[in-house]
Amino acid sequence: MSGRGGWLGRSAAAVGAAAAGGALALAAGARQWQRESDRLVGELGRGEPGLGGRLRFEGFAGLPPPVERYLRLALAEGQPLIAGATVRQQGTFRDREGGDPAAGWAPFTAVQRFTASPPGFVWDARIRMGPLVAVRVRDGYVHGRASMRGAVAALIPVVSAADGPALRAGALQRWLAEAVWLPTALLPGAGVSWSAVDDYHALATATDGPTSVSLQFEFGPGGEIVAARAPGRPRAGKDGRFTPTPWGGRYHGHERHDGMLVPTEAEVFWVVNGREEPYYRGRNEMIGFTFTNEEGLP
Repeated sequence: MSGRGGWLGRSAAAVGAAAAGGALALAAGARQWQRESDRLVGELGRGEPGLGGRLRFEGFAGLPPPVERYLRLALAEGQPLIAGATVRQQGTFRDREGGDPAAGWAPFTAVQRFTASPPGFVWDARIRMGPLVAVRVRDGYVHGRASMRGAVAALIPVVSAADGPALRAGALQRWLAEAVWLPTALLPGAGVSWSAVDDYHALATATDGPTSVSLQFEFGPGGEIVAARAPGRPRAGKDGRFTPTPWGGRYHGHERHDGMLVPTEAEVFWVVNGREEPYYRGRNEMIGFTFTNEEGLP
């Protein structure tokens, strides 16, 4: 999530206004923000049954070779399938282009909740703008509908995007890139299909209702997923319109959680005028899974 307008810079101008709003107004804004986040997370949890049963490697026949190597590395025969995950993150976020690539970064913490089937997530972050005031940012993709909102102190809006085809496509691409954190969601039959590219790349396609998106994943020599790229992901400009823009991310720090290999660190970037413009560098400090039963219910 990032716009050409540099909304973090605009947020700085709103910090004083937020502080002038008084403690009661700030507390009320925080409560309202939390209620909306809780509502979206509650809707996220009311999904239809997903893929049930347990993992069988025999279902890997016909997959592109790097995908089969990855799944055999990341997963274990007979393990249950993931219904959802909760991830706690910290890192730095940037909403600026050009100039010094080390400038403009602000620290953030976030909680992100996922569902595997149907695909969905709610990302709720605090980006610190000063010792007392943060920008609250929430991205969501819940039952095929996308949302994006940012507000200083959860009170003064600085970015907002309504649900629509472009926002849905961008959100589903984000879910697909982050499905490396719930790797059974990348199994054939779980809603993602794979096409061969070469020995170290494969194209993944996720479809949810009328929305279908693809990413090219890159696999390291050990079999792990190390990067993902799209030639065009919808990106909001100053006027609120979306323009397809090259986009991608890299994954680092692979560790095993509940027996599954997942990356713990990621950097995400747009490619603007031929130059990578990173805007997210984060680490997953905690990841917890819920698993399906034989009927596909959590």
